[in-house]
Amino acid sequence: QWHPAFCAAAELELRSNKGDLEFKREYNLSKKPLQMDLLIIEKRKGVQIQNEIGKIFRGHNIIEYKSPDDGMTIDDFFKTLGYAFLYKGLGEKVNQIPLSELTVSLFRASVPKELLSQLSREGYIIEKQVPGIYYVNGLSVPTQIVVTNQLNSQNHESLKVLSKSAQTDDIQRFTELASAFTEPGDKEKADAVLQVSVAANRKKYDEVRRTSDMCEALRELMKEEIEEELKKNREQAIQQGLQQGLQQGLEQGLEQGRINQLIDLVKQNLLSIETAAQCAKMTADEFQIVINKQNS
Repeated sequence: QWHPAFCAAAELELRSNKGDLEFKREYNLSKKPLQMDLLIIEKRKGVQIQNEIGKIFRGHNIIEYKSPDDGMTIDDFFKTLGYAFLYKGLGEKVNQIPLSELTVSLFRASVPKELLSQLSREGYIIEKQVPGIYYVNGLSVPTQIVVTNQLNSQNHESLKVLSKSAQTDDIQRFTELASAFTEPGDKEKADAVLQVSVAANRKKYDEVRRTSDMCEALRELMKEEIEEELKKNREQAIQQGLQQGLQQGLEQGLEQGRINQLIDLVKQNLLSIETAAQCAKMTADEFQIVINKQNS
């Protein structure tokens, strides 16, 4: 479920312009099952996007996301460009979506080195705008490749944790950010990102959760998982307690049986009280008291 989480992360990244953008997940390009990962439409012409990922945006922005296990090849690159041209060509009327209103963005956690090399060999110019954002110049549609693990942590918390190798500092920042969300829908989007991120980075989240300054915030976000963990720990503790109790009872029963045998030997005059007491690790007087209790 990486793709739904990515769409949620993208919406969180651009939440400062939430009112200016419309997000359409798995947008159908035609009646047949041909879908883009995410289509972002500017609802107001010429709006200034605050997040640097959106600096390239125009009226209609086609987004392709590759999960950590997926590659990003030259064919993936041009397929996404093809989506953009299909989207334009399938308008309800001629030139309903001008070419000047299109952009393409491709997202991946790590650098697609072979893709960048191939694009360079094909004559396209790769321009690094800021850490993690590469413009591909020479195309008819403005295009960028976003490498999420290279992005600066500030303002990109949602995408930074959407990785199989999320860093502890980024997890802490995202936790702080998510715990402060108040806008409708933001908490649900954060939960969608968190669900995938926690599953891929369990040890890191457990480490952050145990730190005193982040404990409460992360406990709230991981409430269900923590309750399940506590339930499991309680069950294990009960099981261990039962096992210990059974062991102790068995040992006590064996000891009492041994003492009873010694008492019987004394009563049959086959063993002196002194010897029996020594075997039971008691004094003679203590052993006599045990005999008297049994007789009473």
